[in-house]
Amino acid sequence: MYTIPPKKMLILNILDILKKYSDENHRLSAKEIGERLEREYSQKADRKTVKRNLMNLIDFGYNIEYSESVRINKDGEEETILSDWYLNREFVDAELRLLIDGLLFSKHIPYNQCKALIGKLEGLSNTYFKSKVKHIRTMPEKFPENKALLYTIEILDEAISKKKRVQFYYISDYGTDKKPRLHKNKDGTITTYKVNPYQMAATNGRYYLICTHKYYTDTVTNYRIDRIKDICILDDEPITPAREVPALKNGFDLPKHMAENIYMFSGEGVMVRFRAKKYILKDVLDWFGQDVRFSNENDDEADVNVRVNADAMLYWSLQYGEHIEVLEPAALRARVGAAARAISEKYL
Repeated sequence: MYTIPPKKMLILNILDILKKYSDENHRLSAKEIGERLEREYSQKADRKTVKRNLMNLIDFGYNIEYSESVRINKDGEEETILSDWYLNREFVDAELRLLIDGLLFSKHIPYNQCKALIGKLEGLSNTYFKSKVKHIRTMPEKFPENKALLYTIEILDEAISKKKRVQFYYISDYGTDKKPRLHKNKDGTITTYKVNPYQMAATNGRYYLICTHKYYTDTVTNYRIDRIKDICILDDEPITPAREVPALKNGFDLPKHMAENIYMFSGEGVMVRFRAKKYILKDVLDWFGQDVRFSNENDDEADVNVRVNADAMLYWSLQYGEHIEVLEPAALRARVGAAARAISEKYL
């Protein structure tokens, strides 16, 4: 038998109606709220009761907006009418859509977790917002997933806050069976990584750990967090302070690090000069940021000077090979040329 909700639930049901059906473009009168109360919650409430509960919700701290108007009642007296009630939300629809898009474009969050997170974000808005995004979903999972990704991020965040080292195994490859292969030492044993974690960064749809090794602190290394397995904090091992790391002695500049490591390869950046067609300069700025310098400009081309990881620049040059020419350093130019010839020979 259906049970009619107790009167003490009335204020919660009114709040639920505001959450589901109101926003700045969809305002409700006290009469409309009363009609929904009766239709959806089997509760009857007159306009005065609805108004009183709405004002109580405002007193409790809920950000509820309304409009005021004045009318003359049947006794010829002025009467203030409150209407157009709606819940002013912490996130506007555009902000929620931006967060959902970030999840849709991510490559590192497993499909089921992504779907659940999108559902939670949709719940922060109303039924009208849900109708706008119901036709947009992530593609079914196509990438090998690490279901412990969010846990790994949580552990890393704690380790960085406590300035403690972490230990983990690392997936270095996949076989034709689509199963992960952990990195191994020369003797065939699985490699145990002990690193000093300094920062996490998200780029190209993936999370990366920026760190140095326990015994080799000269080079800053990047690891994909979705490939980290069985992580734990080494509570008895504090990290090597950044000021003692040659590459970090002047402080860690994340935007600079990201610009120099566009594919998140490890290693120091080198000064590179390449000739680029002007129509791809927008791509150059997208990849390398605002610190690039242009020179030797003419109507069609310009030289680009930038500090970037040499391995990353090699791959980027192959990606944009039709539109750019690496000029310096000579060693990098030779590597790009050799790679381009090797590719060309396969299509002869």
